[in-house]
Amino acid sequence: MKTIVIVGGGAGGLELATQLGHKLGKKKRANIILVDRNRSHIWKPLLHEVATGSLDMNSDGVVYRAHSAAHYYQFQLGTMIGLDRVAKTIRLQSLVDEEGKEVLPEREIAFDTLVMAVGSVSNDFGTPGVAEHSYFLDSHQQAERFHRALLNQFLRINQKSSDAKLRLAIVGGGATGVELAAELYHVADLFKIYGMPEMSGKRLSIDLIEAGPRILPALPLRIAEAAKKELMALGITIHENVRVTSSTEEGFVTGDGTLIDADLQVWAAGVKAPDFIKQIGLFDTNRNGQIVVKPTLQSTVDDTVFVIGDCCACEQPDGSWVPPRAQSAHQMASLVYRNIILSEQGKPLKEYIYKDHGSLVNLSRYSTVGSLMGNLTKGSMFIEGKLARLVYISLYRMHQIAIHGWLRAAAVYWAQKISGTVKPKMKLH
Repeated sequence: MKTIVIVGGGAGGLELATQLGHKLGKKKRANIILVDRNRSHIWKPLLHEVATGSLDMNSDGVVYRAHSAAHYYQFQLGTMIGLDRVAKTIRLQSLVDEEGKEVLPEREIAFDTLVMAVGSVSNDFGTPGVAEHSYFLDSHQQAERFHRALLNQFLRINQKSSDAKLRLAIVGGGATGVELAAELYHVADLFKIYGMPEMSGKRLSIDLIEAGPRILPALPLRIAEAAKKELMALGITIHENVRVTSSTEEGFVTGDGTLIDADLQVWAAGVKAPDFIKQIGLFDTNRNGQIVVKPTLQSTVDDTVFVIGDCCACEQPDGSWVPPRAQSAHQMASLVYRNIILSEQGKPLKEYIYKDHGSLVNLSRYSTVGSLMGNLTKGSMFIEGKLARLVYISLYRMHQIAIHGWLRAAAVYWAQKISGTVKPKMKLH
């Protein structure tokens, strides 16, 4: 029986493992193994809500081991550190507990087909001081670390005079930075309910720093302008065409030597593939460390290795490159699923063409703006307000359906609705 190994349980990897589990694993036609360094999954576009406490990883995350039991695949906890193409094995780092004691030794997993779905990490471009003084939002562990620091800062400010402010600086005017800035104002206002009467959004001072000419550079100008207007109405200071050259304990230093003071610093500018991909030394990679693939999403060096998601560098017929977005990962997972089935049947594989269905930016409870693209709209259609919010939420629900199925996704939805009536509106610990 063939073994299909998927490394990375993000949006694309988990959806693919679920599909293959039901198609091949359930019927014992293949052994499906999902490998991830974490024990649970959260949809990456929601990490900013984990960071602010709007989302609780303990109740909203998907536990891989429980999910695998319900969807006919195996889960292996581990971090990939090597690949042997000849022996067709991947090597996993030894697993140690919080006290440094070894739980599992370094080990190997054999495969017939390998899918690399390891996602991306923040790219600080080697900027001095950033790694030491800034928070990143690449994983739920990093988001929860920022959340704990944020709670401590709220406690500190609540005890000070009414004119004292919590200063936050966010580098990166993409979707993550923009949505985080708005969500911070929302949770600051919530603290009035939970024993901090002196805390509110008015006691925040947020600087959003973008090196390019405008925030949300990957999205249409109209969306960027609408989002900028909403952020400025909240009191957020937006710096465009401002490059950060270093980070200190006091804040970010810009190209002209200006210090942007900050009690908390967040780096959300740029992404790259995890460094271990280049360290393996087997794949063709681009300057961001992404693995270059054929149109069929097979790596250029080995047809038994597929690549999906943020770690994939896929060139389109028009010369553009597929952007690292959740909808890209979803589409790639669907195509690789088809290609693995076609390969099993000895049929020609399909080529991947990225379809942009539009973009949405959620500014917490204040607004949602975006555009929809497709056959019905004959181009793009600008949407905002309640309609945009509904579409934004539906994207997450579609992801839940993809990994749970309709019935389980509905059960998860109602369970979350019911628990929301008794638990706090934000995570307080």
